[in-house]
Amino acid sequence: MPTIVLGEKLYEKLLREAKVRDVAVEELVIEVLARHLNVVLDSQDRVELHLRLCEKYLKEAEELLAREDYPQVSEKMWGAASQMVKAIAAKEGVELRNYRDLWAYIDELSEKLSDREIRLLWRTANSLHQNFYENWMPPRDVKYAFEDVKRLIEKLRRLLRA
Repeated sequence: MPTIVLGEKLYEKLLREAKVRDVAVEELVIEVLARHLNVVLDSQDRVELHLRLCEKYLKEAEELLAREDYPQVSEKMWGAASQMVKAIAAKEGVELRNYRDLWAYIDELSEKLSDREIRLLWRTANSLHQNFYENWMPPRDVKYAFEDVKRLIEKLRRLLRA
């Protein structure tokens, strides 16, 4: 994935706006650039974007785990899981805009596939998201949750290949 260097003020503004919109900074940048440059992103473009972000966050989480930075591991794993869910939805032409959309989509997906484990693993990803803010989870639990979320991502990745 290409890297873009930004000044601190601009990056802080992007972070604030991304938080308001419940999206990753990278998603916001892509959305703004596409709109400004009059580029229509089709569902395959969106699948690729979300997959790349998922991989980026997974790699970062592994590096952070080695450094024992458990709150950051938690947030990166949440990010990886949410990006994979968005990739699956994008494949179906659905754009997920916020937490409510993510939860509703997981609910529908789990029902459609008759796979309750998807719900359980998604809840684990969400507890990691909460842990990023509160840092209450013991390190061993973060490590177990890391593995569980990797399992969720692999399960969802198989759906993309189908």
